[in-house]
Amino acid sequence: MIKIPISLSFLIFFSHAVYAQNAVVFPRLEPDPKAYDYHRLITRKANLSWTELAEISLWASGNLTDANLEKIRTAVESLKKAGNLPSSAGEKAEFILTYMHRNILKSYSLYQTKIDTIFSNGSYNCVSSAVLYMILCTSAGIDVNGVVTKDHALAMVHINGEDIDVETTNRYGFDPGNRKEFHDQFGKTTGFAYVPARNYRDRQTISKIELISLIFANRISDHERQNRYSDSVPLAVDMAALLAGKASDTAFKTNSSNTLFEDPNSFLMDRIFNYGTWLLRSGREEDCLKWAAAASSAYPDEQRWQEFVMAAVNNSISKLLRENKLTNARNFLEAQKNELTQENYSQFDNILTDAELLNNANKISGMDDGNDVIFAIEHNLENGKLNSKRAVELRTFAIQKTASQLCAAPDRDWRSAISYIENALKHFGANHELEQSLKTYRNNLVAEFHNRFAAEWNKRNYNEAEIILSEGLAEFPADRQLLTDMETVKKQKRQNL
Repeated sequence: MIKIPISLSFLIFFSHAVYAQNAVVFPRLEPDPKAYDYHRLITRKANLSWTELAEISLWASGNLTDANLEKIRTAVESLKKAGNLPSSAGEKAEFILTYMHRNILKSYSLYQTKIDTIFSNGSYNCVSSAVLYMILCTSAGIDVNGVVTKDHALAMVHINGEDIDVETTNRYGFDPGNRKEFHDQFGKTTGFAYVPARNYRDRQTISKIELISLIFANRISDHERQNRYSDSVPLAVDMAALLAGKASDTAFKTNSSNTLFEDPNSFLMDRIFNYGTWLLRSGREEDCLKWAAAASSAYPDEQRWQEFVMAAVNNSISKLLRENKLTNARNFLEAQKNELTQENYSQFDNILTDAELLNNANKISGMDDGNDVIFAIEHNLENGKLNSKRAVELRTFAIQKTASQLCAAPDRDWRSAISYIENALKHFGANHELEQSLKTYRNNLVAEFHNRFAAEWNKRNYNEAEIILSEGLAEFPADRQLLTDMETVKKQKRQNL
């Protein structure tokens, strides 16, 4: 397939379809039977007749009808009856170009690549005009091939052992060379630059059928330009089948190692994956997976399909996790297990395991819950589903959550929270966050002693106040607040002596 921007280029293409699965309508994946018929014809005959080329061109244009064939037949007959038709091949080839522009071609249109449209309104582009020229020349016994550059297509006639370029978009385009009238008009009309035959690295000769196949390429480009995404898939399927017999047959090769004309099967695979990418961008992950199931068996590419499925599964799981639907996410992953490699499945399994552990940690309501979550964290650390850094983060959160539940209102059991964190530090080792939490809980217990002391002291229950303070200092002998309170007690005693 040709790598040409704008009228011959491609990026991402898609549109309507004919393949259905579970009420989802996908693009057609089976080639039109005519594609196989035409391919067999091409392989059987070295030289196709102008009528066969006309029929294949109209089919590629998407409008093969008797009426359109008759229009081409009429053009051929009119050409043959032209009174001033030269007899020599060279003059005849140039005459045909002039004849086309006087009698058929009316206006250049960058995207008008279809042969039938030429006869309905006279608009044309480089591909459609080159294909029509090829048909008319073939009817006159002149050998014609196509030429592609990075952004353009033209024709080339072979006459008396010489190859002559024909820029069919311009009435002066026969053997353009140094023809001033051609160069004055061509670039202004088309926006393209003529690439002469000596620039062989910038151009590639292609066959008649390859030239016709550019009609497909241009139609695909037009669909992309209009965001009609799925329409390009069946066109690419038909194009590959025309050129290769069937899409999985890689025997088809162009006559040159030049890459201006891309392998049709690679081009088709890009269209198939680009359609899937469009589904993915549209948030239709389930349809993405159905598309993968529908297309991957007929068009295998293990690595690319696995990447595609990974992206769809990732988006689906991420969406479910944002909605906190962990059970749905787990069930979804298990349903896709057979479509994923073990390595890729494990990646998602680890993500869900992390989310499930965090969710369970958030639900901790007591010591038993906390211990269960911490046990699960350690278990998943051992089996490799968590790395050590994440295990520490989750474990720290679970311990803090458990401690906060142990000292929750109304009891405010600071000692249980302190004891729980102290035991965790002994078991798991130093942890700055837990040490800060422990300091906070100890300060809270100190504050409680101070508040109880102050309440009794203000009620002049001095003995009871001193007892409370002594209890506090027994637990926190170096606490400044409690030591200050004790100085207040001692001062009051000295005053009472």
